[in-house]
Amino acid sequence: MLLTYGPHNVREPYVKPIKGYKKLFELRAKGKSGIARVFYFTFKERKIILLHGFVKKTDKTPAREIETAAKRMKEAMVWLR
Repeated sequence: MLLTYGPHNVREPYVKPIKGYKKLFELRAKGKSGIARVFYFTFKERKIILLHGFVKKTDKTPAREIETAAKRMKEAMVWLR
């Protein structure tokens, strides 16, 4: 979906921005084993960098999952310069 329509054209309920983290987004998908989440950011408009995925088991996204993605985004931005 992100590739078909472009990362900036897909909205909720499929994609949600992460509050407090500029450029960090959450891709949301429901499956048999639960609700899967994958954090990502975009680079140079249409490149999608996947950072961290997990199966969500609570209503609220655990802070440690967001922090893991934010840390990886920071590391990736160094490599992508």
